[in-house]
Amino acid sequence: MTTITTNKWSWDNLIKNVLCLTHPDKSWTPYMTWTQRFFTQVLTYGEMPKHVAFIMDGSYGEKNFISAQERYAKGFDKLVETLQWCLHLDIKEVTVYAFSLHNSKRTQEEIDALFEEVKTFLEEKDTLNELGVCINFFGNIKKLPDDLVKLFAKSMLITKQNNKISLNIAFSYTGHDELTNAFNQISHGIKNNDLEGSDLSVEILDSCMYTYPSPPPDLLIRTSGETRLSDFMLWQCSYSYIYFTSVLWPELTAWDFMIAIFMYQRNVRAFIRYKLPTKRLSLRAEKFVENVQQNRLNSLYTIA
Repeated sequence: MTTITTNKWSWDNLIKNVLCLTHPDKSWTPYMTWTQRFFTQVLTYGEMPKHVAFIMDGSYGEKNFISAQERYAKGFDKLVETLQWCLHLDIKEVTVYAFSLHNSKRTQEEIDALFEEVKTFLEEKDTLNELGVCINFFGNIKKLPDDLVKLFAKSMLITKQNNKISLNIAFSYTGHDELTNAFNQISHGIKNNDLEGSDLSVEILDSCMYTYPSPPPDLLIRTSGETRLSDFMLWQCSYSYIYFTSVLWPELTAWDFMIAIFMYQRNVRAFIRYKLPTKRLSLRAEKFVENVQQNRLNSLYTIA
């Protein structure tokens, strides 16, 4: 992975163009291309998603005949660039589906190359701190080598104070595994008398997910032309807007990203977003949820 330094010039110029439209009396109004006009329309059209998720694909290397290491390096470079786009658009949270439990069926060479690039990305502390990125990890740590779990835990601690944008890395993760784990947590809670039948609710299930307390994504972008969710956030994406694009992940451009956001904005305008009524947890259930989250963190930091 190559280090990408923050470059605000193009985005600053874009914001300047927005000001040109809102303040046409200014003499410095520059000539705007069609692309700039579209970007400006998106910035002024409607609300921005606060949480954007990406399902990254691994087919780029196969279609471009490059090594697994080079493919993953390009993928993480694109992730840094995407975080910069989100910062300029005031998007507060990004989730990336980087490694599915099903990916363990890949060759050991591919898995090792991916793990090495993840380590390289997490070790770019200066870049992450400069961007104000807070790292979070979602997934089943039992399926990962200890040195990688230690690095995830260390990165979470080091970036904990950063508050510009949260980056959730779904690694060693599938929606089915997440739901199974949540059911097991609740089952053990009832068995140990930490919960009662009357405590069972949607909110309890939400709270036992790997992704808790992160909110569901407003916009989920699936690259590579695939039109399936690939066992990602099966519970959380019920009311998310899902955008499918044929563009491969490392080739995703600001233009592609802005089109996805524009389609999300149109959807928000056209439909009233439905939310299930929430139920207040009992004090017993609140204590149970607190223990579940603390145990999850303890298991992560104990290895570290």
